[in-house]
Amino acid sequence: MKEQPLLNYIKNYISLTEEEEEILLSKISYKKYLKGQYLVQQGDVCKHEYFILSGCTKTFYMDNEGQEHIILFAIEDWWTSDMGSFIAQKPADYNVQCIENTELIQISYEANEELYIQIPKLERFFRKIVERALVASQKRIVRNFSMSAKERYLIFRKNYPKIEQRIPQYMVASYLGITKEFLSKIKSQLILEQ
Repeated sequence: MKEQPLLNYIKNYISLTEEEEEILLSKISYKKYLKGQYLVQQGDVCKHEYFILSGCTKTFYMDNEGQEHIILFAIEDWWTSDMGSFIAQKPADYNVQCIENTELIQISYEANEELYIQIPKLERFFRKIVERALVASQKRIVRNFSMSAKERYLIFRKNYPKIEQRIPQYMVASYLGITKEFLSKIKSQLILEQ
């Protein structure tokens, strides 16, 4: 069953009865996207939350000069969407794009709201997910203000070793808020320090 990884993930937070699992499964859908396809585009309303089964996505902001600012990567067993757009059902500030062929489970806004009513403990589950995301976001903001690019890169490498091996270095640089040339210098410096 393609949805089993999602059910296993949910079990880390809450227990669902067989009946609740059936209700949940009736409200979600499985989708495949190709590398380069968008799940959400800036300016469109985000209609779904996505749980990644396989693949990798990036969430980014495109500024007026066409510069891409990556704020998030997501891989297997991670959630992704433009959360602000999804919650408020307002135009998205961010793009979410597949950087690999990606398989995922999607839950529409309407289905999500129905699930909160039909299975109230799912609201607690999603609250826990959003709390974790908020804490991670706050920590990243503090790192960006208080740490050097080298320190930020070392933390990225430590926290997300599976991601660094899968994405181009210019994307890592964008996520860190530096140029790919500066990231190359940092990596060269780290090799010399070994």
